[in-house]
Amino acid sequence: MVKEGYFIYNGKFFENNESVITADNRSFRYGDGFFETMLCIKGNIHFWEYHKDRINDTIVRLHFDKGNHFSIDNLTFLINKLIHKNKINGTARVRINFFRGDGGLFDPTNNHINYIIQTWAIQSTFHIYKDNGLQIDFFPDGRKACDSFSSIKSNNYLTYAMAAFWAKKEQLNDAIVLNQHDRIADTTIANIFMVDSKGTILTPKLSEGCVNGIIRRHLLENSGREIQEVEITRSDLLNAHEIFLTNAIKGISWVSSVGSHKLTSHVSKAIYMQMNFHQYM
Repeated sequence: MVKEGYFIYNGKFFENNESVITADNRSFRYGDGFFETMLCIKGNIHFWEYHKDRINDTIVRLHFDKGNHFSIDNLTFLINKLIHKNKINGTARVRINFFRGDGGLFDPTNNHINYIIQTWAIQSTFHIYKDNGLQIDFFPDGRKACDSFSSIKSNNYLTYAMAAFWAKKEQLNDAIVLNQHDRIADTTIANIFMVDSKGTILTPKLSEGCVNGIIRRHLLENSGREIQEVEITRSDLLNAHEIFLTNAIKGISWVSSVGSHKLTSHVSKAIYMQMNFHQYM
């Protein structure tokens, strides 16, 4: 059953039960597009400049034509209009799906950007550091390619979707996605960081296939801590003292176990407090 409410398609409001794309849509057919998820609290989109940079970069890399109907600077206005229309008074999760229109693989009708904006109310405690950590493990059935598009939040999301399906079946909170070299890329919804026996903080470099995450960038640029972007193996992760995950909606979440390997949370909690993530609530 479709929930009541509205979404925006190319600048116009539609009810949630309305359809706006056709069977020939290239995003539906080929995953030809990308998406962005954001946290908005009382009209303020957190890390908007980072999101804006990532959207602009992806538009160029995927050869989109902005056309006359699309303005990235108008997105914040539309997002807040939609939040108001959907009667969300507190914290909202925002998703924007960007995609090409109709056409076959070699003959798109045009390269203009189409977009759908959706909003959902979430609890104000969603971003708070939790005392109970996440239980995760390695997804066994798929690998993510390391290529020019692997850092994009692509609409071609099959590996992550299957990893999330597997995690739910295994009663886990998330799944670790490996790259083509059997090294760590990221998880289904987050970037991954580890703390080794020397106290060094490590995270997969972008060439390892991980998404170019917003909080990942924020920590690399502003934490004041030495964070090394490296290649990380399964063995490295299973010998870590600590592991934590980051994404734009949840902020920082610590991992209590990878399989049977138990972990602590001292560094991730310190970073959470240092970076003032708790002020967002």
